[in-house]
Amino acid sequence: MIECKNVSKIYQTTSVETPALKGVSFQIKDGEFVAIMGPSGSGKSTLMHILGALDTPTEGEYFLDGKNVASLSDDELADIRKNKIGFIFQSFNLLPRATVIRNVILPLVYANVVKEEREKKARQALADAGLEETQFDHLSNQLSGGQMQRVAIARALVNDPSLILADEPTGNLDTKTGDIVMGTFQKLNKEQKRTIIIITHEHDVAEYADRIIFIRDGALVEDRENEHKRLGARTK
Repeated sequence: MIECKNVSKIYQTTSVETPALKGVSFQIKDGEFVAIMGPSGSGKSTLMHILGALDTPTEGEYFLDGKNVASLSDDELADIRKNKIGFIFQSFNLLPRATVIRNVILPLVYANVVKEEREKKARQALADAGLEETQFDHLSNQLSGGQMQRVAIARALVNDPSLILADEPTGNLDTKTGDIVMGTFQKLNKEQKRTIIIITHEHDVAEYADRIIFIRDGALVEDRENEHKRLGARTK
């Protein structure tokens, strides 16, 4: 699904060049659950933007499903972000005065899904993310942090993307709630064969993945299978 070949990213002002990524190369197969880990300033967020087709490398190549992302038009990139990638963020990014179901339906509106199908798809995505049906009509600002993140996961799932990209998804959650959210990711990966990439600076979070890629100072320093994977709390 993913191939990075000597990917570098340099941010440049009139007088200063700042390298954020330095010749990073790796592949991720369809159906893998991978954590990309590194400390603050390591370049992992820059890498996330490239993997999410939100930015392009200064040097090197990034292929998604065999296509060189740098060669695509703005419209083609927008289609990829809308249909192929589900984004999940630390801050949830929900509409606070909209109901849970409305938050999940919105991407379907933008994707021009017929009205009759929208609620059905949204309800299924919420169930897959582990949210109780009794909460579907609550306002999102009436939910706990863990519940809001599961709504965000459902919103990412609703267009049936081939790739889920989660940036520090447990950063605003307590340990117990974070364990439940990570269990949701494991369930989606194992039962639905979703390809999932988690961006994190926390060892405990990275250990839920099947494989861990370590980034430091813009360079890939280790890429290993996770032999001691943690198991998250399972949702319904």
